[in-house]
Amino acid sequence: MLNTRKVVIVGTGFVGSSIAFALMQQGIYSEMVLIDYNKDKAEGEAMDLTDGLPYAPAMKIWAGDYSDCADAALIIITAGAAQKPGETRLDLIGKNTKIMASIIGEIKKTEFEGILLIVANPVDVLTHEALRLSGYPENRVIGSGTVLDSARLKDEISMHLQVAAQNVHTMIIGEHGDSEVPVWSITNIAGVPLHAFCELRGHYNHKEAMQQLYETVRDSAYHIIERKGATYYGIAMAVARIARCLARDEHAVLPVSSALHGQYGIEDVHLSVPAVVGKDGVETVLEMPLDDDELAALRQSAEALKAVIREAEKTI
Repeated sequence: MLNTRKVVIVGTGFVGSSIAFALMQQGIYSEMVLIDYNKDKAEGEAMDLTDGLPYAPAMKIWAGDYSDCADAALIIITAGAAQKPGETRLDLIGKNTKIMASIIGEIKKTEFEGILLIVANPVDVLTHEALRLSGYPENRVIGSGTVLDSARLKDEISMHLQVAAQNVHTMIIGEHGDSEVPVWSITNIAGVPLHAFCELRGHYNHKEAMQQLYETVRDSAYHIIERKGATYYGIAMAVARIARCLARDEHAVLPVSSALHGQYGIEDVHLSVPAVVGKDGVETVLEMPLDDDELAALRQSAEALKAVIREAEKTI
């Protein structure tokens, strides 16, 4: 029987442990299981997190194994090789596809009926492979996608215009990676079109500013990795946001990595576009109006990912 208050995190590296910390603080679940091939690492993280429980919402945290997945509402998969300086997310594909295949094989031995949330990179490709390998319904296998990228774009715009990020409405779609696409055509600040708001704040070089903001967001992970070796706090908050939508059945619209079947003229690939997310995972993939350049860029992103997926399937 599904325990709607139970989450499992597979992989307790920087990303997995940061997600665990974020989920503990937010009180979304009452049980959290940490799984790692290095059982000592998982046990250490569980012990460290448990030390903070007197100051957090009630929760039971322990290091477990795949048998603990059977009744979980959500399994978050972060396990995989980390992105190194100079590497792209797509460079990780061979190593992480094999790791994903092993993890899915273990989960399938249980009676798991919850949601699989893929966070390991390249997330779009690994989400596609997780669906293929698991055979679970599409709505139950989703990727963290461009939820983080979209937050980064909101933050950059908010700093550029000196306005609260909560009032910036925009989205990054496509690959979580180098071919991601900012949707400038729908971007607004509290309902005011982007260019109009920019001019209210004394900014007129729209094209140059937009390109600079996009490049900053696109290359953000590279800059962070160069300086500290890994990124984990931002993605932890993004994953906690997705988990909250699932656990509380929010029906929120988020750019998660989902299977496309003709939307935007794209087939047979996972990539991020806005979708309604609730307790059953992806409820509806939305097809928002894009301008011609955005649509062309999204389709190019899809084709790039399809080529990588074909290569990934050769490694298993």
